[in-house]
Amino acid sequence: MDNIYLILLALAASGAIGGFLAGVMGIGGGIILVPVLYTIFLFYGVNPDILMHLAVATSLGVIIPTALSSARAQYKRGAINFEVIKGWGPSLMIGAVAASLYSANLKSDVLALFFAVMAFIMGVKLFLPLDHKVISKTLPGRAFGGILGLFIGAAASLMGIGGATFSVPAMTLFSMPIHKAVGTASLLGLMVAIPGVIGFVISGQAAAGLPDYSLGFVNLLAVVIVAPVSVLVAPLGVATSHKLPKRTLSLVFGGFLIIAATRMAFPVLFP
Repeated sequence: MDNIYLILLALAASGAIGGFLAGVMGIGGGIILVPVLYTIFLFYGVNPDILMHLAVATSLGVIIPTALSSARAQYKRGAINFEVIKGWGPSLMIGAVAASLYSANLKSDVLALFFAVMAFIMGVKLFLPLDHKVISKTLPGRAFGGILGLFIGAAASLMGIGGATFSVPAMTLFSMPIHKAVGTASLLGLMVAIPGVIGFVISGQAAAGLPDYSLGFVNLLAVVIVAPVSVLVAPLGVATSHKLPKRTLSLVFGGFLIIAATRMAFPVLFP
């Protein structure tokens, strides 16, 4: 089998895994897609200076239809808290577009290490038996919620994820049940991905060494292959998430974050 077919198969497989995780954990699948896309672009000899930018931006492109599918399924189950959407959403979108526009000024290794560190911290929080630990029994006010949204949007955009890595732990710290947090995170992911993609398209216009079929830092070929598979599988993940106990869902989410963080940090720290 030629390399191109292996790559297409890898993209389709990553789309299936990402779509399933999008439904199960409210993420857009970026936590899996970014390392996979990074490896594929590396194999194809893409300019090392833009490897992580390309992986992150393309992942956000895939997240748009995936998060839309997941959010629709969560909405039908009444699992989205629209108080959070209204309070965190506007600043979340501002943070996402601002970070993606600034991304061209960052080195690829810096983005990779940022991805690894943030994913590891949030993974540990969920992996440890801290479900009963909360900051408050009520959601933060509009001002603090806006600050949280700004941080989550910027960090998620730079990582190429839907933001559930940050928003799910944040919401559970304010006493929101994990299933409700996961459902809300699916819609927040869409609000990160759309402005994030716009920013990466603009910031990548002048980048050198972009592969074929790229619009700025977004590789459209990968999006076209991965996104349909993710969309088809996401509802299956949603159905699965509502069958899992709260503690099991936290363990699964935390475990995946720790694994993904280690995978991204190792080649940066030990080249």
